[in-house]
Amino acid sequence: MNITRRDFINGVAITVVAGMTPFQILKAAPNVAQQTLYYPPELTGLRGNHDGSFEGAHAIARSGKQYDYASVPVIEEYDLVIVGAGISGLSAAHFYRKQMGEDKKILLIDNHDDFGGHAKRNEFTTPDGMLLGYGGSESLQSPKSIYSKVAKSVLADLAVDVDKLGSGFQRTFYPDLGLSRGVYFDSENFGVNKIVAGDPGRNVADDIPPDRLNGRSYAEFIGDFPLPEADRKALIVLHEETVDYLAGMSQSEKVEYLGSHSYTQFLRDKVKLSPLAIKFFQQRTNDFQAVGIDATSCSDARLCALPGFAALGLPPLEADEQAELDDPYIYHFPDGNASLARLLVRRLIPDVAPGHDMEDIVKAKFDYAQLDKPGANTRLRLNAIGLHVENIADNQADVTYLHKNQDLQKVRAKKVIMAGYNMLIPYVVPSLPEAQKDALRENVKAPLVYTKVVIRNWQPFVKLGVHEIYSPAAPYSRVKLDYPVSMGGYEHPKTPDAPMCLHMVYVPTMPGSTLSAREQSRIGRATLLAMPFSEHEKMIRKQLQGMFGEAGFDHEKDILAITVNRWAHGYSYTVNSLFDNEDESEKIIKTARQPFGNIHIANSDSDWSPYAHSAMDQGWRAVQEITQSGVQGGEA
Repeated sequence: MNITRRDFINGVAITVVAGMTPFQILKAAPNVAQQTLYYPPELTGLRGNHDGSFEGAHAIARSGKQYDYASVPVIEEYDLVIVGAGISGLSAAHFYRKQMGEDKKILLIDNHDDFGGHAKRNEFTTPDGMLLGYGGSESLQSPKSIYSKVAKSVLADLAVDVDKLGSGFQRTFYPDLGLSRGVYFDSENFGVNKIVAGDPGRNVADDIPPDRLNGRSYAEFIGDFPLPEADRKALIVLHEETVDYLAGMSQSEKVEYLGSHSYTQFLRDKVKLSPLAIKFFQQRTNDFQAVGIDATSCSDARLCALPGFAALGLPPLEADEQAELDDPYIYHFPDGNASLARLLVRRLIPDVAPGHDMEDIVKAKFDYAQLDKPGANTRLRLNAIGLHVENIADNQADVTYLHKNQDLQKVRAKKVIMAGYNMLIPYVVPSLPEAQKDALRENVKAPLVYTKVVIRNWQPFVKLGVHEIYSPAAPYSRVKLDYPVSMGGYEHPKTPDAPMCLHMVYVPTMPGSTLSAREQSRIGRATLLAMPFSEHEKMIRKQLQGMFGEAGFDHEKDILAITVNRWAHGYSYTVNSLFDNEDESEKIIKTARQPFGNIHIANSDSDWSPYAHSAMDQGWRAVQEITQSGVQGGEA
């Protein structure tokens, strides 16, 4: 049985007519009562950058489509309009209200059918009740170690207790069941479908205590790999970290080498691994770096806890880098950072849901009809693709957007914050200086897919002794049981006989292409946007069947739902020492985010940092530019 494109509204499946956008789907509910219900988190199928959320923007950016913006009448006026209702845009609205007063008129617009940007909530109805998933932004990364005062203030304002949040994460739940991490070798690349359990290695941003990995010795673990004996022996030596592969170099020369050579080059030229042994590592960096090891420097590979560097006599890592390796990765809501977005929205628009803290937000049912109510001081307008922003006069800028892919509408504001993708801003604000446009275009976001698959039970994982699997060459580099988090009345699945939400990560890269990270991202984005849901589904089913078929898994019977959170523009670009000069990159970052008249720029892109706390920091910076400038924030 194939899952055709179906979407769920209150547990009722609606077969989707080909070509319908999610907004049209929601309007097509089968009865009058449901026609008034708009609740995107329950939609399955192709989500993230869903159909209908990007075509209008692509028309002006790719095809050069022209609109007569001057002829569009102004329908509303605001103190502040924010283009983008992700964590940065929502945080900016929060900061602005705190500093300027709750009586100020604020409008947030977003091209998606839901708010939160990458902080997307996925809900599933199962025979055992609701399962929650995160469609993008996952967890708070080292909030005690690397969060700024600004980011910590947002958490405090939202009543997010970091310690309490961490206590909801049952870190030893899977280890207590005897489960470990494993590796999946697929038949197309390694001649056999095989999962090898007992990985003893640590992860960057690890949620499992280092003494509870249930790992075997490297000799035992790697000894079960379906690789030639010579490759297995070489991998064991590498993982045991006893060799200085850069012997003869000074420490400074080693540091320079690590920054200027890829991990692939290191494994090939210094460790002397065979191409097949190198392939074992190819996708180790996909999830954290959104590129494979061929476009990841050795410096970044070291940050990802990859082997080969312990015996090199290198200087210690920076404090924040060490924190990402050592701090427990346990500050996670059941729906990921979607709860942060929901907390911010409820703070801005209290009528959207009852409650007041991080516990009651988890199961709160949002009333989307409250988001854009006429007369409200703060309004959030979904399905609104920003197409044109221009300065009109002192303290005046116009924002024109395509609403519901039908009508051009225009609003006027004293100030505007662009809280969307840097790459799109040059097309939406065409009057920007050329140097600033060029700088904005340098942030080529990495494409990635977070797929959620609800399975009937997770006995196959238990039979194979794993809770998380890395795949060196199969499309999905990571497949794992959902984080064991219970809070706010929500309980994660406790028994292997219960339905479970799987988290799967796919990054379209070009291994061996010698292309830069930016070039791979551009091609990967085109690949994702060209893939229909049916192709994603086929790929998901094939991989899961290959992984778990021997343990009794049957994709025809055991898959209950699939949500493909497609992010053609995913992680913000970060400085990559293989392709970037760090000092020059800092100049580019500052040039790109300069205020332009009444127009300011936020989002994590404006700091080249794909983290929720960076999004909050940049929202604060944009608001500070506005509140401290008096009138205009820059030269028009």
